[in-house]
Amino acid sequence: MALDPLLLEVLACPEDKGPLLYFADDQLLYNPRLRRAYAVRDGIPVMLVDEARAVGDQEHERLEALAATGSIPSTLSGPAAEGAG
Repeated sequence: MALDPLLLEVLACPEDKGPLLYFADDQLLYNPRLRRAYAVRDGIPVMLVDEARAVGDQEHERLEALAATGSIPSTLSGPAAEGAG
């Protein structure tokens, strides 16, 4: 189940408040700055720092390569987020 596009516009990392990358196929939101992954369960993001998992070098490189293709959406983008600041 994919996340609602409006939700993606406003979600931020609970730890550093920055944008996240949404990997629908992996059902996770990823913060490449902190190398932390937040699970998405049944279409609901689990945005608890204590529930996040650390991402190792190999997985980080895989996720970064996918993001570099331009097909991975980022949070905190779009009209709703632009009007929030």
